[in-house]
Amino acid sequence: MTPRLTLINRDYTRLWFGQAVSSVGDAVFSTTLVLWVATVLAKDESWAPMAVSGVLMASSVAVLVIGPLAGVFVDRWDKLATLLRTEVVRGALVVVLTAVSFLPTDALPAGVWLALVYVTVLLLHAAGQFFSPARFAILADLVKGDANRARAAGIGQATGETAWIIGPPLAAPLLFAAGIQWALLFNALSYAVSYVAIRSIDVPAPAATAKSGKTAPEPTSKASKPGGQQSSLGREFADGVRFFARSRFLVVLLLLAVIGQFGLGALSTLNVFFTTDNLDADAHLYGYIGMAMGVGGITGALSGGRVVQWLGARRSTWISLLVSGVLLIAYSRQTTFLGGVALLFVFTVPLTVLNTAMAPLLLAAAPPDFRGRVMAVFYPVTKLASMLAAVLSGWLAGSVLTDVAGSVGGVRFGPIDTIFAVSGVIVVLSGVFAWLALPGTEPARKDTGATDGDGAAEAAAALTVDATSPAGSGGHRPPDHERGRPE
Repeated sequence: MTPRLTLINRDYTRLWFGQAVSSVGDAVFSTTLVLWVATVLAKDESWAPMAVSGVLMASSVAVLVIGPLAGVFVDRWDKLATLLRTEVVRGALVVVLTAVSFLPTDALPAGVWLALVYVTVLLLHAAGQFFSPARFAILADLVKGDANRARAAGIGQATGETAWIIGPPLAAPLLFAAGIQWALLFNALSYAVSYVAIRSIDVPAPAATAKSGKTAPEPTSKASKPGGQQSSLGREFADGVRFFARSRFLVVLLLLAVIGQFGLGALSTLNVFFTTDNLDADAHLYGYIGMAMGVGGITGALSGGRVVQWLGARRSTWISLLVSGVLLIAYSRQTTFLGGVALLFVFTVPLTVLNTAMAPLLLAAAPPDFRGRVMAVFYPVTKLASMLAAVLSGWLAGSVLTDVAGSVGGVRFGPIDTIFAVSGVIVVLSGVFAWLALPGTEPARKDTGATDGDGAAEAAAALTVDATSPAGSGGHRPPDHERGRPE
């Protein structure tokens, strides 16, 4: 009999607990760094938006550079050992930054502090590129059956959103009352707890054997040619890229995600300045912005499966984009803190529904042998779009649009709210693109071997029905934020 406090099974519960603690630590860490850079290192400086965008760009560079090849390596390594080693590496990186942060702020130039922050964030997210696919692979061994896997996906998504309810409100008091050192130390301890939880997991031997038996021979057979394992690695990755490029369905999903990232990237870069300037709120309240988005994300995660079941994955995708874009435009016009918090909550609900609708389509569009490499194309490209959006918005707010101010028809506008409004328009346009370009879903054919765009769409339809069963909400949360919301 399964204990009452067990989620699905004992080992999954331990994996989930490690994720939950680590996610809260990451939320505290990310919010702390944004606040510290914006309110301490770059306080009252015109380049403050660009400094904040650098934090986001560092994480994006890790995904872009390491992400494309990490999945291939993870397939060759022991998954549990990979999880444990990445937690050790990430914990050690945060400990080093924590030790340095005990120095007075004026002991080092602002540029040196920023370099330390950027390098730490870069390396943390580089390690995360190995952690996320390894965790995903172990999840397939620990959780059996479509219903339980759908339930696990819903639990993981809701856990990530809950972390952003708990983390940001903790970050601001820790930073301003106790100092950045204790906020950083909190994250280091979360990695230690995650390590202990993951170490106690017992991966089923048959699944582990099957996994290694599937992946280990492939590099060996391909390494016989000149170039050895390195040549095999490039060939495996090239096969994944070719598969992706030949699938019309995958290409449409990728274009849709890229357009959406350009529309949403400005929010994470400039929202701290929008909160203090446009909403006229104290920086101490910034954590509640993240909390509102976390509550909205949980609401979307709990309702997303039903929405997809009612509307279908295709219709849910373009409707969610249209609604999100309109709400972002409305948010850009807010001048009160409570109004801004309320709109961000509502804004995050369709964003999470969008994640629920797109993720099963994406996973169903590739056979198991190609999923790691498909993700190695999809997420780095979307991350690149997010990185460019962060840099562009920070540059526009910190230089080109710095002196923009005025009113049209009695409506006042400034640099940041103008960028948010234009971003909302881009999201609306991406919804129109999804409506016109995303292939419609039809009942799945019995031939599951189809790899063209239409076959992927049909397979996705079948998976969507399965993922929205009463067993749990649909939608698998993408690895790393990192989060469904813009980072």
